[in-house]
Amino acid sequence: MWLESLRIRGLRCLDDVTVPLTPGVTVFAGPNGAGKTSLLEAAFLLSHGRSFRSGAREALLKRGADSLSIFAELRHADSRLRRFGLGRQGARWEARMDGAGISLSELVGECAVVCFEPGSHALIAGGAEERRRYLDWGVFHVEHDFILAWRRYQRALKQRNALLRSSSTVPDAQFLPWEVELGAAASLMDQQRELYLSALRTHLMSSIEGLLPELGLVELRYRRGWAEGADLTELLAAQRGRDIARGHTTQGSHRADWSIAFDHAPLREHLSRGQEKLTALACVLAQASLYAERRGEWPVVCLDDLASELDKAHQVAVVEQLRAVGAQVLVTGTEVPEALMDGPTQVFHVEQGHLSPLL
Repeated sequence: MWLESLRIRGLRCLDDVTVPLTPGVTVFAGPNGAGKTSLLEAAFLLSHGRSFRSGAREALLKRGADSLSIFAELRHADSRLRRFGLGRQGARWEARMDGAGISLSELVGECAVVCFEPGSHALIAGGAEERRRYLDWGVFHVEHDFILAWRRYQRALKQRNALLRSSSTVPDAQFLPWEVELGAAASLMDQQRELYLSALRTHLMSSIEGLLPELGLVELRYRRGWAEGADLTELLAAQRGRDIARGHTTQGSHRADWSIAFDHAPLREHLSRGQEKLTALACVLAQASLYAERRGEWPVVCLDDLASELDKAHQVAVVEQLRAVGAQVLVTGTEVPEALMDGPTQVFHVEQGHLSPLL
């Protein structure tokens, strides 16, 4: 798949920008603070319903603006053209596709964008929440009923936590239906997460061989969020008193995590900061490759500040791989990376939120 155009209004420093795009590699070059990353952020928002940048949602809005909108035309590998948009007025997001209102999950299911950016090392070195987001986005795109189980789980979790924090004594009978629902939804989520990681491992091994061959074989370790062999419904009932004291549900799928171990670096602490970045990049590329295997087309790949994050040899290796498979690649940098000089590349200069084509 590839984006044929993007129109962005009111996103950070981008007031009203229209970007025509081609299927191959596009570079957005310009000084820091010019709005380059915000262009990738717009594409990512269409695919995730959130930004890859940290900070308050209000920071997405251009200063003085009360709304933002992103419109795009997306061409699939089978030549289908989709026109869709994402807008925000106040705190609420609204999505449309081909003129009709749709849910955010429908939009995310239609548009797939993966991104490697300066904060991506958090996938390896950060907290579990970032890894769960990565995992669940991948499962969502290959298991159609995952979103239903995820929604059931989130609803039951919210209800149980509300009961745990109640100022009055709550009868056990009120907890039971939500704990049963949590157990049932968690069982399905756990099964699909494990299957996804098992399928991902082959693609990750291939990515690692090209980026970090010195680390040896790679292993993915999954922790489902509650004790192995235990029934979650029974466990929640048994630990209800402890959860009441803490005011939240302490075990379940919302506590799941996964990690990577190498033959020559069995613990995360054995990795340098550079190796953490390359491992995160390998995860992004592996997820994109698995998506392509299951869906028959590559997602859009965004590489933010490529030259600052990777040395020249790794830049060349990544770009050559993505060009070989025909992926659309959106790259930012203060200048055009040397690794992209040899092949066909579309280039835009970005200055104070304005774009001008160079090549």
